[in-house]
Amino acid sequence: MDIYQAIILAFIQGISEFLPISSSAHLILLSKLTSFEDQGLSFDVVVHLGTLVAIIFYYRDSITKIIQAFFTKSYKDSDESKLGWGIIFATIPVGITGLLFKDYIENNLRSIEVIAYATLFFGILLGLADYINKKNIKLKVNINSFDILVIGCFQALALIPGTSRSGITITAGLFLGLGYKLATKFSFLLSIPVILLSSSLIFVDLYKSPEQINVLFLLTGFIISAIFAYFTIYFFIKLIDKLGMMPFVFYRILLGVLLLISLN
Repeated sequence: MDIYQAIILAFIQGISEFLPISSSAHLILLSKLTSFEDQGLSFDVVVHLGTLVAIIFYYRDSITKIIQAFFTKSYKDSDESKLGWGIIFATIPVGITGLLFKDYIENNLRSIEVIAYATLFFGILLGLADYINKKNIKLKVNINSFDILVIGCFQALALIPGTSRSGITITAGLFLGLGYKLATKFSFLLSIPVILLSSSLIFVDLYKSPEQINVLFLLTGFIISAIFAYFTIYFFIKLIDKLGMMPFVFYRILLGVLLLISLN
């Protein structure tokens, strides 16, 4: 891997991690269109940690309030405390599913065909959720226990390559009657423990199979993924009330078609 590949991969990871468009689909398509070599586990870790830093920095005030309320107030007495518990409970399904089926997913579901169909199917599902949500006259302003359970179960589907973790959790939120910004905020906050868990698993794999590390490439990947992830979050949240989800639905359909074409 050279410095240009590191920059491009970090840019794609930063842009696509929080948009409902599937970062894995983009990385697979890139590998089909170029001669890029595998970037290695260490690079995977640092670009994910870059996106983690971006989401924590963007929601730093909300995260501080959630942590304070989590330790000082009961579940019923504070929306922040409820959100903190909600993040924990909604992470459990994807954590259990990942531990049980990690090897099966790695060995059987990381094909271009699976990613292409997942990109198409879950893109159309996002469009349906967006359509139903717009018909909802009264949107929810808070997340309840049932919402947390459903979104958590939907998040487990993100282990299917091509699904998009943010896309499937936002889809669930829209189906449940959450507004764009509330569904997006909960989805993005849910990414924090998920990125931590996935990075920990990569660290374990890296420990078992050590690889040569290029500090310049890793630092470049970290900085670029963090910067572009932050600005992606910022502009996405600013624009969703105007754009809705349909531009991303159409984009996913186009991407899924391109992936299917690439099979031939």
